[in-house]
Amino acid sequence: MRFDKCYLIRKFPNFAPAMNTQIGADLRAAKQFLEAGLPIGIPTETVYGLAANALSPAAVARIFEVKNRPTFDPLIVHVPDAEAAQRYTTQWPEAAQRLADAFWPGPLTLLLDKHEVVPDLVTSGLPRVGLRVPAHPLTRKLLQAIDFPLAAPSANPFGYISPTSAQHVYDQLQGRIPYILDGGPCSIGVESTIIGFENGQTLVYRLGGLSLEQLEQVAGPLTLQLHQSSNPAAPGMLSTHYAPRKSLYLGNIDELRLRFPLLRAGLLTLRPLPQVPPNTLAIYLSAGGDLNEAAQQLFAAMRLLDQSDVDIILAEAMPENGLGRAMNDRLKRAAV
Repeated sequence: MRFDKCYLIRKFPNFAPAMNTQIGADLRAAKQFLEAGLPIGIPTETVYGLAANALSPAAVARIFEVKNRPTFDPLIVHVPDAEAAQRYTTQWPEAAQRLADAFWPGPLTLLLDKHEVVPDLVTSGLPRVGLRVPAHPLTRKLLQAIDFPLAAPSANPFGYISPTSAQHVYDQLQGRIPYILDGGPCSIGVESTIIGFENGQTLVYRLGGLSLEQLEQVAGPLTLQLHQSSNPAAPGMLSTHYAPRKSLYLGNIDELRLRFPLLRAGLLTLRPLPQVPPNTLAIYLSAGGDLNEAAQQLFAAMRLLDQSDVDIILAEAMPENGLGRAMNDRLKRAAV
């Protein structure tokens, strides 16, 4: 595929909402759209991102426009390697190096003092920027082929379930972006873990694709500093997020069913139920109770129930270990 950048800029000066959205694996096409200042869908191991040139305020503004995302919610900047990450921060503590050595490329975002080259719009005017080296091979090739980093929140309308396939992105953003780079289904399925450093402490701002147990082996003791209802200090900290359009209730499945006896319920559980109750649609995340497999399936299962004919979604809490914590974090913020 070939695209003339000047033509794209002339054709879409204000990001017209009637684009012909294409799905493919053409890195040249992806690169040309990004160089033209347009956001595209990209795969990562966590979820699909809506990516644009992180050093261009105009391109970043289009991300907020497409997602209908409030500008007080900062974005994560994706770079090809740790060396590149250090160009966009004025801070690189020894703890950051240890974590980067252990978990990059991978589902870890480091929240560090930003370099002035990073536009304030990316960080919502905050002094720190989230930096990540994604592990997906296709996106790594893309980052190596361009000469700018990519700001990339999840590729979905703000507040809705994060996408874990190119089709999910298409279903939500078709007509609003020109291209979706298809890298297959996401291997992890929940967003990156966000880590920062303050007063000698290592802080966890968002639970995600790395478990606390994994992080503690490298970083030592961790301090949790999670949800904020407004003016978040890091991406993904809003108390309400990742929500389906149908009401989702979190708790004991049997007790929840007694609360809504007349409604057709969608049930979301870790393991298969011994018996599926009448007037319900049940989806389980892992036959063997594997939390890594469950995390990979979580958003797709929520999306499937949201698109089904059920009236409400009833979800059970996951075990509070490994990736179960991150899944519970997403379910709590999706619940009414």
